[in-house]
Amino acid sequence: MEVPLLVNDFLRRAAKLYPNKVAVVDAGRRYTYGDFQERVNRLARALLDKGVGRGDRVCILSPNSHFFLEAFYAVPQIGAVLVPLNFRLLAADHEYIINHSGVKLVIADREYTNVVDEIRGNLSTVQHYLSAWDGGDPPTGWQDLETLTAQQEGGSTPAVDLDENDLLSINYTSGTTSRPKGVMLTHRNVYINAYNFIAHAGIRHDDVELWTLPMFHANGWGGPYALTAVAATHVVLRTVDGAEIFRLIENEGVTFACMAPAVLNTILNYPDRDGHDVRTKPRFMVAGAPPPAAFIKRLEEEIGWEFIQIYGLTETAPILTISRPDHNLEAEGGGDPYQRRARAGVDAIGVEVQVLDSEGNPVPMDDQSIGEVCARSNVVLKGYWEDPEATANAIRDGYFHTGDLATWDRFGNVNIVDRQKDVIISCGENISSAEVEGALYKHPAVVECAVVGVPSEKWGETPRALVVLKDGASASEEEVVSFARENLAHFKCPSGVDFVDALPRTATGKIQKFLIREKYWKGVERRVN
Repeated sequence: MEVPLLVNDFLRRAAKLYPNKVAVVDAGRRYTYGDFQERVNRLARALLDKGVGRGDRVCILSPNSHFFLEAFYAVPQIGAVLVPLNFRLLAADHEYIINHSGVKLVIADREYTNVVDEIRGNLSTVQHYLSAWDGGDPPTGWQDLETLTAQQEGGSTPAVDLDENDLLSINYTSGTTSRPKGVMLTHRNVYINAYNFIAHAGIRHDDVELWTLPMFHANGWGGPYALTAVAATHVVLRTVDGAEIFRLIENEGVTFACMAPAVLNTILNYPDRDGHDVRTKPRFMVAGAPPPAAFIKRLEEEIGWEFIQIYGLTETAPILTISRPDHNLEAEGGGDPYQRRARAGVDAIGVEVQVLDSEGNPVPMDDQSIGEVCARSNVVLKGYWEDPEATANAIRDGYFHTGDLATWDRFGNVNIVDRQKDVIISCGENISSAEVEGALYKHPAVVECAVVGVPSEKWGETPRALVVLKDGASASEEEVVSFARENLAHFKCPSGVDFVDALPRTATGKIQKFLIREKYWKGVERRVN
């Protein structure tokens, strides 16, 4: 009998075998795997009572919380599809995503219900609004999720006949245009990614993960599934704070965490590091941007913790490559091991990565020739939600085309050097330069502008704007940045502005962004951070 690969299996196993093991620690709350399963069952029944069924979309807008972890299992348990929302976005961004995906029910952390209330009148498909918070009355127009779930009967929900190729989630990514695209991930995509997560990060039953990574990011990179599969413990961190991170590592015995380089920077530069009695040696998995080799060296030699680098995209569930010490490191005959490990790495299990030229042929494995990173795997997305054109453009000749440019060496070790796509990645967040430019063009003094990513030690890279002012008009850098902050999520706003007389263009009038970027990246071999 063929049994489909469904993420529901992960919690089922953990609760069956280890019902008394601590599953989730969130502030003052501690839930065992038996508790976790019971809360998931009650949430699933509450969704059914609201008329949510197979194929319906449920979105969640929340920082990291036990509610978020519960949604990862309750929503697919009834065959519905989870739409995680990036809480850093503006209300207008959420309006587009919720309407585009046809969300039927919204779950929002109480801190963010006001964001949804701003756009409530424009949400055409939403029928129910649930506020997630531990204690206290819900805001007007919202039903308290905790109260609703407590009213439900225990026990599992009626079985739903699911296929492993059914949708599990729709994760929106900024991509390269002003409109985000909905990445359709299936049960199979995420199930296989979870296995890779377990294998390459060495996830064990006695692991304790600290959730510094926002859970909305590509379904937490697979952590909600991988950690649960082996019945490890999730320790929730609501906001990134150096003191709180070290307190939790010390008190909870944290052994593992995922993060963007900016969070790693926070950890390395926390001034009271030696004031904590940390008895574990955590493994830190980093992605979103290649960290400086110096970060890796400091983490491992100064603190004695372990570094793991991965590369992937939301579209690939997300793990494509892994960079850890292996036998090839010695076979290469020396060199700086930390520089090598700052690279994207080699194929994950079950992933075939190729670096292809414009004709679809592999470039030489000489660590010099540049091509596009392309991948073939069971982790590759099913497609973009209601966007067959974008799907066909991304998946061609059997490969998913990432838009990232790289070299590779004779061992297949991939080194990302630039991007084809007009996208900036800052602290792990995709930023569409076209979207930032669109906001700046609304400024009354701006006649032309171009936005590019520039190096940043803290964030990897940040947007910077080149602006041409209208004749007779004036504006300061501070004014333009403040204007952007009024119209964009703050992480998308330019870190600085340069005023120029004209932008470089081709003979056909296209702005030559590669020339603009050259000023900021001159002397830097790798044109991404």
